[in-house]
Amino acid sequence: MKIEKKNIISDWLNKYGTKEMNKQVEKELENMFTSKVFNENCLDTMARMPDKFINLTVTSPPYDGLRAYNGYSFDFESIAKELYRVTKDGGVVVWIVGDKVIKGSESGTSFKQALFFKECGFNLHDTMIYNRSTIPLTHNRYEQEFEYMFIFSKGKPNTFNPIKIDYSENTKKRRKTKYTNYKHRDNNEKGVPSKLGGLKKYGRIKGNIWNYKVGNHQSTKDKIAFKHPAIFPEKLANDHIISWSNEGDVIYDCFMGSGTTAKMAIINKRKWIGSEMSSEYCEIIDKRLNDTGTLF
Repeated sequence: MKIEKKNIISDWLNKYGTKEMNKQVEKELENMFTSKVFNENCLDTMARMPDKFINLTVTSPPYDGLRAYNGYSFDFESIAKELYRVTKDGGVVVWIVGDKVIKGSESGTSFKQALFFKECGFNLHDTMIYNRSTIPLTHNRYEQEFEYMFIFSKGKPNTFNPIKIDYSENTKKRRKTKYTNYKHRDNNEKGVPSKLGGLKKYGRIKGNIWNYKVGNHQSTKDKIAFKHPAIFPEKLANDHIISWSNEGDVIYDCFMGSGTTAKMAIINKRKWIGSEMSSEYCEIIDKRLNDTGTLF
C-alpha cells in the first residue's frame, strides 16, 4: 500500500476527457485508485473519481464533536452529494453516526443527515442499529448503547447477501409441527418447508439490530488501531461488506481512520480505496495493514 498525495493521479480526467467509462477505462481507473489511502480531504479524492465508480461505501464520520479528529472538520453536504455521484446504480452507502446531547437535548444530526442523503437522490433502504457494549456512566438518562447505521442505496441494491442465524429451538419445534407434511425441495428433509427457506440448515435472515463488543481485544486484536480515538469493530465492517458487495467490488471509506474498512475488504477479496486527512492516521493504516499481513 502507498500513502498517496493528492496530485498523484490528478491528470486522469485530461487523459480520458469524460466521466463516463467503458469497461477498459473502468479497469484502468480501478488499478489507479484501489489499494491506496489518499492523505487528503475525501472531496479531493472523489473529485477525481468518475461517475458511478464505487460499489459500496462503509464509513463513520466524525460527528457532533463527539469524536476528536485531529482538529479537522468536514463539509457534510458536499460529501453526501459527491457520494451520490460516485456510487454506482444499485450501490450502497453505509453511514454510521450518532448524536451529541447539547443542553439536555440530543442534536438530531443523524436524522438531519439521513434526510439530506434522501434529498441527494438516495433511498433510505434501512435504518439499522449498531448496539455496542459500553462503560456505564452516571447521568440522568438511560445508557447510550447504540449508533445508527443508515443504509442508503442508489435505486434498488444490486447486491444483498443476507447473514443467516439459526432459529431458536422453540421456533424449530413449532414450525416443524406445523409443516410436518412438507419436504424441502433442496434436501427433502421432512418438516422443512421450502417457502421458509429451511429451518435447521438454512436459518433465518438476521435482524437489523447488530450487537458487537467493543474495546481492547474486542473491536480488533490490532493494538495499533487503538491509537485512533474511535474505531468500529472489524466484524461490523465485515458484515456490511459481505452483505452489500461481492468479490472484486470496489469498497470506499471516505473517513478511513484506522483502516478497518480496508482490512476487511482485503480479507473478503474486495478492492478498496480510502481517504484520510490526518497523516498520523495514514501511518496507523499503513502499519496496521503491514503488521496484520493484509496489505496484499
